[in-house]
Amino acid sequence: MRRRKKPSAQQREWRRIDLHLHTPASGDYMDPTVAYVDILRQAHARGLDMIAFTDHNTVAGYAAMQRELAHLEMLEQLQRLVPAERALLDEYRDLLEQVVVLPGFEFTATFGFHILGIFSPDTPLRNLEHVLLSLNVPSDQLDKGSSTVGATADVLQAYRLINAAGGLAIASHANSSNGVAMRSSGYGGQTRIAYTQDPSLHALEVTDFDVRTERTTARFFNGSKPEYPRRMHCIQGSDAHRLMRDADNSKHLGVGDRVTEVLLEEVSFEALKKLFLGTDFSQTRPYHGVGPGVDFLQSARTEGSSIVQEFHDKVSERGGFWNAIICDVGALANTNGGVIYLGVSRDPREKPLGIQQPEKLIEAMQRDIGRRITPKLVCTLDTLLSQGKQVVRIAVPRAGDPPYAIDENLIYVRDEAETSLAVRDEIVQLVLRQREAVAAPTAPAAVPPVLSADPPGVPVVVGSPEPVKAPGTGVEVLETEERDGIKYHVMRDLRNGNVVKNVTRSSARRLWHYAVTSCESDPQLERSQVVWQGELGLVKKTTKGESARYDLCQRTPHGLRIYYGVNEDGIRGAWKQVVGLEE
Repeated sequence: MRRRKKPSAQQREWRRIDLHLHTPASGDYMDPTVAYVDILRQAHARGLDMIAFTDHNTVAGYAAMQRELAHLEMLEQLQRLVPAERALLDEYRDLLEQVVVLPGFEFTATFGFHILGIFSPDTPLRNLEHVLLSLNVPSDQLDKGSSTVGATADVLQAYRLINAAGGLAIASHANSSNGVAMRSSGYGGQTRIAYTQDPSLHALEVTDFDVRTERTTARFFNGSKPEYPRRMHCIQGSDAHRLMRDADNSKHLGVGDRVTEVLLEEVSFEALKKLFLGTDFSQTRPYHGVGPGVDFLQSARTEGSSIVQEFHDKVSERGGFWNAIICDVGALANTNGGVIYLGVSRDPREKPLGIQQPEKLIEAMQRDIGRRITPKLVCTLDTLLSQGKQVVRIAVPRAGDPPYAIDENLIYVRDEAETSLAVRDEIVQLVLRQREAVAAPTAPAAVPPVLSADPPGVPVVVGSPEPVKAPGTGVEVLETEERDGIKYHVMRDLRNGNVVKNVTRSSARRLWHYAVTSCESDPQLERSQVVWQGELGLVKKTTKGESARYDLCQRTPHGLRIYYGVNEDGIRGAWKQVVGLEE
């Protein structure tokens, strides 16, 4: 029997996990003759470090394995073990030293959504059954392993009960059938936001974790989308209903056919939960078998700079590079948190320059963050290896005491992929955010408030049965007033709903400057060639590299609304047809 070398204490290593395995206790298991030790054998053969038994609405599979072990150990104490039983007990013990098995279940919430509840092996099984009963699983169904158990609890209630019981709540195959984020669910955006952003939800299990395209679930939930500001940990699991993959149907996976690697100090439930509660998203990656693995940093560079991540290839004081990093730290803390990579450029085609003395840089950067940013901001700094180069990473929290100021009086915010000095009304919003946090200390801080895309009191009526909301990104000029020959604008940030007053052409930044200039030159689109589709219109499309921005407009009973600089992240619903994106 192969034994894996035990790691030294506090040594982080990549561990292979499969947290979604069914057993013969599930009513739809494809081979009920499989023994529980067979599942452990297969997990060990596939090189797994940790697995979870997650049968449908029951913990009967894990309980059956525990009963089998207890029976063998009782026979051992009575000295009544026959040779075959002795061999089986020894094999069980040997396998359980190599593979940690976690108890859990796959709960069927209302409307058929599936949720994994995974717990520590120290959790009494009666406690887990109590959780299932609290989730309205009928007592006569607790041992049947049925995926349909009638009217049960709501998705959010399930997250919170699992979390309160000390478990990990993970949305099963979230992007596919019976998943809370599947595209064809038919549920409104606010429901999807609630089901994927609740603070009691620890991770999303996805089926496209190892897909390297722009539109994967993990990239959608990376914190850069205005409607989904909380970045989510993503994993993949086999959802195995059989021991080995079906040769006739490759969709029927076996144990260890879809594996996640996690960077842990030890193979334990506690270490796993610590990872999911943290904000370091580089500690989770899909496992592709023997090979170099996933270069997390290169994947991040492919995504590019965004509201939650930035890259700096130069870190010297000369040229202002060091100061720009400090400003980015303050901006991320004031906005949504995020990650900064030092020693590597934004361009994924360029090789990383690396940092020659990363430990020295980390020490100096920590010292300067502590000295220059007020109030105190605790960031995590460490190193990553990419293409043979050491890169320093700064993990910045979405901190709870904004605004954070550089050198006591400079307040920066993050606007999409840019860091800018905050204007007055943005500073007011930061102060209000801090006051709300103080007034409600028990409120979860992991999810920023999601604001409506339409201003209060302005109904939007179009030809469709439901109102079409404004795009989710870009800016809108709400009002314009001229004083002493200078035009002052009231601007609305479509990403977060913040309204900023007294914006002028000279004070406006980047996208805002573009919007102000466009508005002043053609405020009612009298000289623009608008392509209308009903009450929605495309004013202009601007392409830079692979990214595009759109100026859009909308006719309402209250007048014409114009949205400047909308990127593809903000295009949703009927707007997709207007700009020619696939629905």
